[in-house]
Amino acid sequence: MTNDATRHISIDIFENKIKNKQIFDPEKVVFIIDHNVPATLRFNINGELPQGVFAKDIILKIIGDIGVDGANYRAMEFAGSTIKNLTVASRLTLSNMAVEAGAKVDIMEPDKKTFEFSKVNGREYNYLKSDDDACFEKVFEYDVSKFSPVVACPSNVDNVKNIEELKGTVINQVFLGSCTNGRLEDLEIAAKIVKGKKVTTFVKFVITPASRKIYEEVTKKGIISTLVEAGAIVNPPACGLCCGRSGGIVSAVERAISTNNRNFLGRMGELKAEIFLASQASAAAAALAGRIVDQREYV
Repeated sequence: MTNDATRHISIDIFENKIKNKQIFDPEKVVFIIDHNVPATLRFNINGELPQGVFAKDIILKIIGDIGVDGANYRAMEFAGSTIKNLTVASRLTLSNMAVEAGAKVDIMEPDKKTFEFSKVNGREYNYLKSDDDACFEKVFEYDVSKFSPVVACPSNVDNVKNIEELKGTVINQVFLGSCTNGRLEDLEIAAKIVKGKKVTTFVKFVITPASRKIYEEVTKKGIISTLVEAGAIVNPPACGLCCGRSGGIVSAVERAISTNNRNFLGRMGELKAEIFLASQASAAAAALAGRIVDQREYV
């Protein structure tokens, strides 16, 4: 809150809508609100995703194109037929990684899927879309039907290469989880790939569901059992390896492929550890092969 008109609006929401009367003295506590409205970069993403290509491939491809500073202090707006056909979980993968291009915020027009997920009456939010005459700083056009799986190589998220260029790269550890790709559908896709197979003996396949609710869902569906039977190690819901906190810290001589959002030096352990970022399918396939492979051969 600032000491201007917005302060009174904030207090009204806090007291009357949140129903909380306990509030810090607004004359003493000041929250600085940045009133600058960022310019918007529009990404029109159309076409049908080929088999074995996922939302993670879309966002990595975009970041590879525009760079980690390509959306600095801008809004990224995702639109098009591909976005409409994505599940909410897949849309969240895009949203989660917009900040990796420097974006202040990312936007997608809400629809029936959004309303059902959020448990709200969509009629109240139909106005949340770009005007027909909206002005964008730049418009990008993508046809995902031509996309291939991609991987972000050490040690920047925009160091993106097609997976064909990396085939055969030996992997010591696989991490499937985080707020980027630790949701139900991610673990379900991985389980389908490893079902009835075994993780390579020299690979640690670490799985961390993104939340307790997701952990409960994948347990009820038998997904956890499938992954464990294949040789995976399941950690409790948390950030875990994404920020190098627990459950399989990567050593200096190891190389990991991961579904999280950052592959900076030291992110998952030792500074010399190499981290590759990829989709849930690429990660699961690498766990079986012990090296980076084209997941399209496994899905």
